[in-house]
Amino acid sequence: MGAKVRQAASVMPSPRCLLLALLVLLSCPAFPAGTLVSGPMLGYRAKREVLLWLETKDAGQVRLDYWVTGQPATRQSLENSALVRTPAGGQVTHFRPGLLEMGATYEYELRIDGVRQELPFPARFTTMAQWEWRAPPPDFKFLVGSCAYLNDPPYDRPGQPYGRTLETFRLAGESGADFMVWLGDNWYYREADFDSVSGLWYRAQHDRAVPELRQLFGRMHHYAVWDDHDYGPNDSNWSYEYKEEALKVFRAYWGNPSYGEPGQPGVYHKFYWGDAAFMLMDNHWYRDAASLNQDLHPEKSQWGRRQLEWLKQSLLQAQELRHFTFKFIATGNQMLQTAPRGEPHELYRREREELLQFLVENEITGVVFLTGDVHHSGLYRRRLSDGGPWVYEITSSPLSSDSWDVARSAKAQDPHVLKDTLVGDQNFVTVQVGGRDADRALTITCTDKQGVDRFTYTLKATELGYRPRRARTP
Repeated sequence: MGAKVRQAASVMPSPRCLLLALLVLLSCPAFPAGTLVSGPMLGYRAKREVLLWLETKDAGQVRLDYWVTGQPATRQSLENSALVRTPAGGQVTHFRPGLLEMGATYEYELRIDGVRQELPFPARFTTMAQWEWRAPPPDFKFLVGSCAYLNDPPYDRPGQPYGRTLETFRLAGESGADFMVWLGDNWYYREADFDSVSGLWYRAQHDRAVPELRQLFGRMHHYAVWDDHDYGPNDSNWSYEYKEEALKVFRAYWGNPSYGEPGQPGVYHKFYWGDAAFMLMDNHWYRDAASLNQDLHPEKSQWGRRQLEWLKQSLLQAQELRHFTFKFIATGNQMLQTAPRGEPHELYRREREELLQFLVENEITGVVFLTGDVHHSGLYRRRLSDGGPWVYEITSSPLSSDSWDVARSAKAQDPHVLKDTLVGDQNFVTVQVGGRDADRALTITCTDKQGVDRFTYTLKATELGYRPRRARTP
């Protein structure tokens, strides 16, 4: 018997059904939405502008909506539809909301191809208030740290992993600090990374996307300089062949307000926060090899002549502006310690002594060095003239890399180290800036990976040469 075929009757959909189907199609993206690889991270902050960083993959558009908290009518938007793929396949976006209200808190939303991103921290930022000539300087808190080795087994050396913990990043993210200064070795290029363009980009993308760093990057603002491991190979000097690409990577992944000067490349820059001026130095782009005999080559330099002169002029400018009680100089290698271990400025004495003499001649006060590199933390100080003010150095290292028992080493006998401040463990340092007039001070605390405060030291501004100009009303 032949099969009977039953033909369905043709039914025309109603206009209402067609309209509903069209709305469904319009609400669905034509292609899958791109993904958020890492971020958002808060970069620099100013009175009327901030930088917000993120990295996506396979996205067609990224959108930032932001508004003053409690004032939805102030909502504004920025979009990036010209997303460019890096050699590692990511898409880096720098949003710079500008002409903001001073001293205001903003909330924000991120959308990738129209899809709102859920963030594991409050999506907000606050602009700086205009306090100069109007009020006492604000109190604030910042973090410093260096040497953030994040394990990546296919590319790590055999044996025990060099990265020892991620707990320091969690603790730092919960510290309530306003911002963090990264002092170099912020990621570690491996042998498989620093001999190619794609390798350099891969390392930055991999390390930035580690989930344990997300809260830290999203809750406070960040500024950074590099040291050898996020510039190139170990102990690199100015001859590194991929340094121009390394600079591109660094600029892509950090949110500093500026980089070098016109015609003078590098990661050095400066910024201001409250009554503190920060000068962040580039210790590798112009660096002569540490092994070069400085007695036979007195011109040996870590910063280069132009950058050293830039630092001097920046210090003079901060002095002239009169608002800055403290002047922090951040650089990757130690400044005041005298042992030649590693790559400290002890191996570049002519440059260091020239700078210190400049401070004396120009009566520049309030100077504190911020350094990393050496896989231990500690405080150092040196008096530049009889009866004159001190200069201090805060060394903060390592955040997650291997450490060593510095307290039992020859470095513990350094004439400039402060007793009981050497910490040979994974840690970060918090600097609390507070007080009024002659009581203005830095409270410096080193916290290890267990959350234990290993030392706390109070440094009064008057010890750094600060003299209150006049009494201020509270």
